[in-house]
Amino acid sequence: MTDPATPRLAALAGLIADETRAACLLALLDGRAWTAGELARHAGVAASTLSEHLGKLVAGGLLTEERQGRHRYVRLADARVAQLVEDLTAYVRPGGAAARPPRTLRESSASGAMARGRTCYDHLAGHLGITITRAMTERGLLRQDTGFALTDQGVGWFGQLGIALERTGRRPLARACLDWTERRPHLAGVAGAALCRHALDAGWCVRIGSERAVKVTPAGALALETHLGIAAPDK
Repeated sequence: MTDPATPRLAALAGLIADETRAACLLALLDGRAWTAGELARHAGVAASTLSEHLGKLVAGGLLTEERQGRHRYVRLADARVAQLVEDLTAYVRPGGAAARPPRTLRESSASGAMARGRTCYDHLAGHLGITITRAMTERGLLRQDTGFALTDQGVGWFGQLGIALERTGRRPLARACLDWTERRPHLAGVAGAALCRHALDAGWCVRIGSERAVKVTPAGALALETHLGIAAPDK
């Protein structure tokens, strides 16, 4: 008897098995809403072509959309979709290598920035995310020996920083996410999202360029040293 999930799995694979749609999903891993026009320019296709692709991704449950005036905004449907895209990206980039070597200085700089620090949907990744995750583990705030889990000390640490951990829904408090550049897990889940949001809101990190790259600010370097005993990874 055929597994009932078979047609749904095939349909999901078909949605992702297109370079334009894959480019959109990867771009939206920055956790923000993009307009259809922005995604069309990013993917290098006509707006009409992109609109058709977005319709399929929305209908398939991978994206959500909203309209404001003349603009159509889309974003990843939820954290589960982001995890799926990130896990697949890690799988097709063995050893953390880029899909192809950078062809220009600009591409090389962008690739280096992404490796140093970036957002993975709504949490921190790259060397920055790995360094923070390691420091939290070494200080007893996070356990990795039996899966990712915040300790009582870790929950208290978030509270001391004034970072709310909104434990609603089915999303785990802490989850391991395989980092495709570092090939090690970084912190995701409710705690990872809350820490990333705080880092951006408090000015510890700022977004750079049009990709997902982030950079640690001087204030962030001080905060990382004060609260986790580490130096900013990209200093």
